[in-house]
Amino acid sequence: MFFCEQQSPENDKGGTVPKFILSPEDAGLRLDKVLATHLPEFSRTRLQELIAQGNITVDGICLNDASCKAREGMEIRVTLPPLIDPTPQPRNIPLDIVYEDADLIVINKPPNMVTHPAPGHLDDTLVNALLYHCGTSLSGINGVRRPGIVHRLDKETSGLLVVAKNDHTHHHLSEQIASRAMKRVYHAVAWGMVPHKLDTIEGAIARDTRNRQKMTLHPEGRFARTHCKVLQYFGRLASVIECRLDTGRTHQIRVHLTSQDHPLIGDALYGKPPRAMPETLKAFLKDQWPAKRQALHAKELSFSHPTTGEQKVFSTDLPADIRMLIDVLHSLT
Repeated sequence: MFFCEQQSPENDKGGTVPKFILSPEDAGLRLDKVLATHLPEFSRTRLQELIAQGNITVDGICLNDASCKAREGMEIRVTLPPLIDPTPQPRNIPLDIVYEDADLIVINKPPNMVTHPAPGHLDDTLVNALLYHCGTSLSGINGVRRPGIVHRLDKETSGLLVVAKNDHTHHHLSEQIASRAMKRVYHAVAWGMVPHKLDTIEGAIARDTRNRQKMTLHPEGRFARTHCKVLQYFGRLASVIECRLDTGRTHQIRVHLTSQDHPLIGDALYGKPPRAMPETLKAFLKDQWPAKRQALHAKELSFSHPTTGEQKVFSTDLPADIRMLIDVLHSLT
């Protein structure tokens, strides 16, 4: 591959990517596969969009078939259109920033913050806050100036998540999730005495056909695996559990633990509290449990930095509301 121009990233006015000449090793491969290999800063989806928009030329002719075969000596040129302003608007919402550089930002998300704009939450989400905080440091995800949400946390779940600022970072972090190279560790407080032998829960997860807000175990769902480790017991009343994800399905920890009759404390969607509950705990959950949410926190996050290759490891303390819950449980045992 031969570069003859200086590379310029996606920006407000668009630009070009260095043209290159295909080598003998590229011959016979699909052109979109060749492009993905030589332009790792772009996702396969983004490259397919650029092809569809007529922004990639082969020997001066617009590429209109991503599946056509590459030949040695072909000259590839990519022209980038101007970035599209995002529909969500920037909002000055405080963020608990754990780490930030030119490529990514790690946030300690509070409970009851929605990640993406949705009905009922159009301008008070994490995306709105990131658009305000990051501003022009966002160099575009698939041609749109927006933060690249690599993984999500439920509205009521607190803790760590990493957000990409550009296509290159988004692509590589997404690959780390797919290959399970990114490690995510959650701490949860569940009802009952979770047995130590319950070290791994497997079960395919799909949307509940009777309640579209819920997920459920279903043989035709997507495979999911959660590793569990009991950290603390409060008699037979409750357990603190460490959960490590092999997969990242919607509501995975909540569904898996509920399937074992150990729903998370505070999870009104999936679990009900036991009938026999100390009055002190009942009063706390009714009047003092400030978050009104499931007791689930994304405590640890680790991944390889897409640009430097450095292994990044982050950890955060349990938030105040879960610490209060644990104190109450401790006082009862």
